[in-house]
Amino acid sequence: MEQLGIFLRMLRGSFTDLLPIIAVIGFFQTFILQQVPADLPSIAAGLLIVAVGLALFLQGLEIGIFPVGENLAQEFARKGSAAWLLAFAFLIGFSTTVAEPALIAIADKAAVVSDGRIDALFLRLTVAFSVGFAIALGTFRILAGHPIHYYIISGYILVVMLTFFVPPEIVGLAYDSGGVTTSTVTVPLVAALGVGLATSIRGRNPVIDGFGLIAFASLTPMIFVQLYGLYEYAVGGTGAIEAMAQSVADEIETSRTIAQHAAALLFELVDVVKDVAPILAVIFFFQYAVIRRKLPNLQRIMLGIVLVILGLYAFIVGLEMGLFPIGETMALQLTEGGSRLWIYLFAFSIGFSTTMAEPALLAIAIKVEEISGGKIRQTVLRVAVALGVAAGIALGAYRIVAGDPIHYYIIAGYLVVIVLTWLSPRYIVPIAYDSGGVTTSTVTVPLVAALGLGLATNIEGRSPLVDGFGLIAFASLFPMITVMLYGIVTEYGAKPTKEENA
Repeated sequence: MEQLGIFLRMLRGSFTDLLPIIAVIGFFQTFILQQVPADLPSIAAGLLIVAVGLALFLQGLEIGIFPVGENLAQEFARKGSAAWLLAFAFLIGFSTTVAEPALIAIADKAAVVSDGRIDALFLRLTVAFSVGFAIALGTFRILAGHPIHYYIISGYILVVMLTFFVPPEIVGLAYDSGGVTTSTVTVPLVAALGVGLATSIRGRNPVIDGFGLIAFASLTPMIFVQLYGLYEYAVGGTGAIEAMAQSVADEIETSRTIAQHAAALLFELVDVVKDVAPILAVIFFFQYAVIRRKLPNLQRIMLGIVLVILGLYAFIVGLEMGLFPIGETMALQLTEGGSRLWIYLFAFSIGFSTTMAEPALLAIAIKVEEISGGKIRQTVLRVAVALGVAAGIALGAYRIVAGDPIHYYIIAGYLVVIVLTWLSPRYIVPIAYDSGGVTTSTVTVPLVAALGLGLATNIEGRSPLVDGFGLIAFASLFPMITVMLYGIVTEYGAKPTKEENA
């Protein structure tokens, strides 16, 4: 009965989280496009399934994923083996990334667009290796007690330097790769690992030292993909690229048949299980073969894992039924309209509403409020992040319409992040860095990608490959700015404790 009460409370919260998306779609359909959605019952059913999936997912995190991650971190800290801990961190990053559906889709398209010059499997392995390296490096930072901003700022400088040497065809893809590597399952587990480790090591602050692993996982793929693209993509013409980009755009316009759609929904559960399986394999190997301790409350943890899988499955099915089709259609209709202002307003609104419903952000926000003792409220943090995503996607949409090179915007954004890093209170900096990674997950990535490619496809003179990618990068960058601004503003209202600035 207790678990049922928790589920009903989370279900009520899920419906509340979906209200902004419903309001945005309803407003634009009714007052701007003045059209009734073609399949309104399917959309309503999809939204209901999304809400149920969110509630199951969050309940599974609380009783399964979070306890496992924190338990492993504490056991490694007690065991005192840095080598095994770093190996675990690397394998968690690698295993959760190599099977990431968004990464697989991008790698396959990159292989086709490059006319075979980029190998899809090798690209996936490169990105997965970069994430494994990132989680291991972030874990080393916690062990060593180094300030996170030295690592992150150095990484941003390297990203910016590489941008000037990388062909323009690879820049948007490289920037976006940092956003698609942090999945809905990866984020809570990695956050639990960092917080658990910082809690277990004497002299570490869970708020200051425990967060930041997700920021590393979002940063290093941009570096590795640019290096890989520089090696593979630097020589040759773009004729095949433009032709294939148009093919990709045409594919987006093609609707699935009913049978294909039904089959895809059935296979989603298998895909979710495949995504979670490598993570479980790594966890149980290290728990039983390295630490050699039984998991406490194993039945409860297994129930949590099952709820996470079912929740993600329901969530994806609901998105496929309701939000994705109408989101893509509205992006196309707005692009074909005469007013660019409505495009920017839609981009802002859809960025805010999808982020507020993002499961990964909700999970991290709950953990932040818990670790900070309520100083950082999860609702306020989510609003700050959502505003950053909304502003970023609106600016990114403007960039596509204007046809400006993406790196000028990204470099300017990184400079703002660097300045704010030195002005912000220390406790907010790792959380702000992580905010960039948790915003581009299950809900946001597909809708944002559809918007970017839709704009680049329907605006004359734009290339879907060169101009269509990059919105995810904007959605990852601007939340760091808004969260650090939130931390700075908070400091004016309340004097920080000595512990927070230690």
